[in-house]
Amino acid sequence: MREIAATSFRADTPVILNPHEFAMICEYRISAIGSARLDLKQLEYFRHVAELGSFTNAAAFLSVGQPTLSRQIADLELEFGQDLFDRNGRGVVLTQAGCQLLEHTRGILMQVGRARQELETTRTGDAGHITLGLPSSLGNIVTVPLVKAFAKALPKSRLAFSEGLSAYILERLSVGRIDCALAYNATASEDFDVTPLLDDQLFLIASASRTKKFPASISLSELADYPLVIPGRPHANRMTVEHALSNIGRKIQIAHEVECIPAIVDLVRQGHGFGVLSLNAVKSSPWAAHVLIKPILNPTLMFPLSIVTSTRRPKSAFMRKAISLIGSVVRGEIGQSLGKMPRSPKDRQASNRRAR
Repeated sequence: MREIAATSFRADTPVILNPHEFAMICEYRISAIGSARLDLKQLEYFRHVAELGSFTNAAAFLSVGQPTLSRQIADLELEFGQDLFDRNGRGVVLTQAGCQLLEHTRGILMQVGRARQELETTRTGDAGHITLGLPSSLGNIVTVPLVKAFAKALPKSRLAFSEGLSAYILERLSVGRIDCALAYNATASEDFDVTPLLDDQLFLIASASRTKKFPASISLSELADYPLVIPGRPHANRMTVEHALSNIGRKIQIAHEVECIPAIVDLVRQGHGFGVLSLNAVKSSPWAAHVLIKPILNPTLMFPLSIVTSTRRPKSAFMRKAISLIGSVVRGEIGQSLGKMPRSPKDRQASNRRAR
C-alpha cells in the first residue's frame, strides 16, 4: 500500500483529503519522516493527554494502562525529536511544539472520522455529524430550536456547537475545526462559500431609567455623538458601526470596549454609555427589559447574517441537508424574535393601565 507522507498535513493549509487518501487513512497508518511509522492511535492518545492534562486521567478515560500510554507518547516525542509536554507534580502542560501538534492532530482525527462517516453512513444523507460555529448572541436563540429540528428531521445525525466571534469562527472553519458557520459580515472568497440568510437590524440601546426624554429614533450621523459601550475590533458589530460612520465622514465615540453582550446591556442599563446591538443580541441578555431600544435611521444600520462553508471540502448529501435545515430554522427563529421587541418597565406599566 502506498503511504501518505506526513508532510501532507501542513500547518498553513486545512487538512482536507481526497477520497483515495481518506480510504488509506482509515487503515490507521500514515508514514512519518524517514522509515518510522506514525500511528493514528498515538495521535488519539496524545490528544486525550493534552486535553485532560494528565496521563492518569487520560489512561482511565481510554481504558489503557498508564505505562502503555506513557510509552506511546514517548515514541511520539522521539519521532518528532521534541518534548511535547512539560511534566510537573500536578500533571502535564503542552510545550509550544505540543500546541502546534495538537492543532494538526485535531484536524487529522476529525478528517478520519468524517471519512468513516461519509463512507459508511451518509449514502442517503440522513445520518452524519456536523459542528456549527455561531456567535454567542445567537446561541440562546437558535441552539434549542436547532437541536429539536435535527432530532425531528435528521434523527440519526449529531449536531455540535462552537461559539465565538464571527472572525474567530471563520478561522476555525478554515482549518477544519468546524463544518459550517453562522457569521455576520462574511464575504465570499476562494476559501469560503457564503449564503446570505437575512439582514439583522442594529438598534441604539439606552438606559430605561434616563430622566431625559429620549427621541423615538436617531440618525446615523447623530450616533457619532453617543459614547458607546461596544466590542473591540475585529468584532463584526464594531466593524459595521465604524464602517458606516466612516462612509459619512463621522467617527465612533468609545466609552468602553466590552465583548460580552450581557455585560454591554448591563452597563448601558446602569448609565455607563449606549450600545449598538441587534434585537436578538439584546434579548439574549437578562437585562433586556431594562433598556430602551431605538431605531437608527438615515440610513438604517443592517447587519448581514450568512451561513458559511469551506470551498475546500466537498459537501456530502448529509451536509447539504443539514445546511438547508440550519438556514431554515435560523431564518424562522430570528424573524420571530424581531417581532417580539422586549418591553421596558414603563411600557409594561402603561399596558397594565390600559388593561384596567
